[in-house]
Amino acid sequence: MTDAIDARTDWENRIANRSDSFDTNVILPPPKTLIATSGAGYVFLRWDQVAGASGYQIEMTGPDGEPSILHHGGSDVPAVPGNSFAVTGLSDGTNYSFRVGAVTDAKATPEAWSPAATATTSGAIPDPVSLFVAAGTEVGRTQRLWNMVGSERLSQLLIGEDENGHNIGAEFYESLKRAHDDLDARWVRAHAIFHDDLEVVSRSNGVLAFNFSKIDTIYDMVLEAGLRPVVELSFMPRALASDPEKTVFTYKAIVSPPSDWEEWYLLVHSFAAHLVERYGLGEVATWPFEVWNEPNLDVFWSGSKEDYLRLYGETARALKSVDPSLQVGGPSSAASEWVEALASYAEETGVPLDFATTHTYGNLPLDMRPALARHGFAGIPIYWTEWGVGSTHFGPVNDAVTGAPFILSGYESCSGRIDALSYWVISDHFEELGRPPRLFHNGFGLLSVGNLRKPRYWAVQLAARQGDRVLKTRLSGDSHTVHANATSHDDGTIDLLLWNGTINTAMMAGDPRLNRIVSVNISGLAAERYAAEVARIDAEHSNIARHLDEATLWPSKEEWEELRAHDHLDTEALPDLQPVEGNAAVELFVPQPGVARLRLKPL
Repeated sequence: MTDAIDARTDWENRIANRSDSFDTNVILPPPKTLIATSGAGYVFLRWDQVAGASGYQIEMTGPDGEPSILHHGGSDVPAVPGNSFAVTGLSDGTNYSFRVGAVTDAKATPEAWSPAATATTSGAIPDPVSLFVAAGTEVGRTQRLWNMVGSERLSQLLIGEDENGHNIGAEFYESLKRAHDDLDARWVRAHAIFHDDLEVVSRSNGVLAFNFSKIDTIYDMVLEAGLRPVVELSFMPRALASDPEKTVFTYKAIVSPPSDWEEWYLLVHSFAAHLVERYGLGEVATWPFEVWNEPNLDVFWSGSKEDYLRLYGETARALKSVDPSLQVGGPSSAASEWVEALASYAEETGVPLDFATTHTYGNLPLDMRPALARHGFAGIPIYWTEWGVGSTHFGPVNDAVTGAPFILSGYESCSGRIDALSYWVISDHFEELGRPPRLFHNGFGLLSVGNLRKPRYWAVQLAARQGDRVLKTRLSGDSHTVHANATSHDDGTIDLLLWNGTINTAMMAGDPRLNRIVSVNISGLAAERYAAEVARIDAEHSNIARHLDEATLWPSKEEWEELRAHDHLDTEALPDLQPVEGNAAVELFVPQPGVARLRLKPL
């Protein structure tokens, strides 16, 4: 337990420390216009987009007259993508002034601000919300951004029973299998494939030796579960480390650069060659090789930015020396940083950059396409290899319902501009800062210890169960915290996803002013009759934690049975719909935070 406490304290003390920064020297103009509209419980902002911007910071001035940048309840990135935003958590009857500035990356500050716009929340009963769905009009195809999921280090697959009677390896494997079978994930990204618990590197009498047998075992299990690995090349083996005392986490992952760069090159080359020999080039060429984890944070990389860029260059050359078709990318950075730094380095040196990766917590991912395009990498895949509603394991938001609409907003925001949005992580079997002290401890996992499904899990599952054809929708009324997506399946089934949420985690307990009744009007229905059902995720539905007393650390056998009895998606059958001239209507209550899926199945 002492190691866990020490690791957590070290983490909290150093997590905000940056290794280095990067200046783009790109000066962006401000949005020319900003419109602020009053709503019930929020103010809705809309502005014109700025070419070259990755996102926009929002400055708010309240009654105290002091301007401040919105941080959305603690996001590691204050800037938001897109050109609109609903500001929540405001007091009724109070005037607020807003300005918006464009930024090139998460660390940049706006060079100039838009004209100010002033508004207040309406303080009135919200106008009715109407959703119109054209069931016969296809406007696109569903992009399955949930095809990648994050995971604690894969060596957990080799661990046995813990002190609470849970077989970690078996439950962890089951969580990976569920990610594939139930959530439609195809890739899993995890830390520490070179950590010394897998005994990859040794040195005897000055002679370096590599042993990949334990990696083979866990990769075999990953493939057996139906997934492919995103190969995060980390952390530094003790035999290669320039400073083996520089570590992170309870398992003491070494974060220093290598003492000999040629030995790092040899390790990567030998590892890639071994994988190609064992699994075949056709298979391994589909695996993204990601260089390190969050090197822009001092806690994860004791070297400089230049040291990381050298690490990337040596790694890329080693992989391509095995075969040019192997994919290499990075920078796998925290808070959307260093993406342009790596692209600039690749442009200057000719080192390959096959894909870009970065992370964000508590916010929607920024648009990194302009930064990549500035250096000749327009169109390469962008993978958000870590993303989540909260940046802190044991943080108060992770078990809460608010994560469910947050996830769906992320998928909506990123559709068409990135290639994977990997939720961090699949399971609460997670040991970075110590093993779980209780069942519901606000862990990162979509699944609890024992693989109970949290509200966030159900949100991913609802997204994964959508149809492939996206239907035309239109929202009207006091609706700017409400979102909708409608799809159809090959058999004519129509799924309508409605969610009501905010990325402001200070509002995670909800705000009654934001609750909405939505009148759904569907046209173009082809069948004469539909079976109708609604699935719900909110404080009272599909919320497993509410079924265990908050004072209980670990359930008794009887309590486990009770929890498993409630471990299902709450679904209610509605009366059959009989369209009139292809039209039908349904009314749904969607609280904030909350999700509802209306499914219409032709009879």
